Amino acid sequence: MLAAPCYIFSDAHLGAAPSALDRDVVAFLRHLPGRAGSLLINGDLFDFWFEWRRVMPRGHFRVLSALADLRDAGLPVLMIGGNHDCWGGEVLTRDVGIDFRLGAWSGPLGGWRAYVEHGDGLREEEDRAYRRLRTVLRHPRAIRAFRWLHPDWSSRLASGSSDASRVHRARDGGEGLRRVALAHLDAHRETELVVFGHSHVPALERAPGGGVYANPGAWMDAPTFLVVHPNRIELRRWTGSAEGDLLHALDRHAEELLPLP
Repeated sequence: MLAAPCYIFSDAHLGAAPSALDRDVVAFLRHLPGRAGSLLINGDLFDFWFEWRRVMPRGHFRVLSALADLRDAGLPVLMIGGNHDCWGGEVLTRDVGIDFRLGAWSGPLGGWRAYVEHGDGLREEEDRAYRRLRTVLRHPRAIRAFRWLHPDWSSRLASGSSDASRVHRARDGGEGLRRVALAHLDAHRETELVVFGHSHVPALERAPGGGVYANPGAWMDAPTFLVVHPNRIELRRWTGSAEGDLLHALDRHAEELLPLP
């Protein structure tokens, strides 16, 4: 269970974005104690993450420390692995203390019955080739083989691949994931909230059946995040405070989006 208010952000791609973005993420995390009931990181926090037996990628110490401090303060933190940081392991789970998952997560989120995925590979036609590649990359044999490479060389290799695969904003404007979310809400009427990331397109939309599709957008492109309360979901922009600027909001039983401020 992710207690309310649940703060959600995704697609920071730390390691590829400017260093100032790392500082903003750390500052955001430092603002959460006393405000948040839980935190959901919906994939691609890191542009590349891999754990060798005694080595991990350099450069993320402050972010990991801030996450560890949140856990020490008793704040639940759930991280869904994205297509860039799917190889999470014991550093994240045992040393930092967060709940790291691959694939879908379902459960109470901020008082809503929620379904969460990062979003990669969900579009039926457009992602068909990627789904085949993902099966190979996440296979235990591929992971073991990659672990045998020297970390410096393999990190450069992974960074080059990330440069080729990183999508700053979905070519379809997020419409593909939107259709997947609305179809899920239509087929699973017990689900009140679907949360995706990946497309880099923020969204907060009520489905015809009453459920809600939400996407925090990409922190890498613009520092936006979601705040889920039992009776309200908000899309906000980080401005140096965990409150930030309100961009959109949906009340649980309202019929329309609130206007932009």
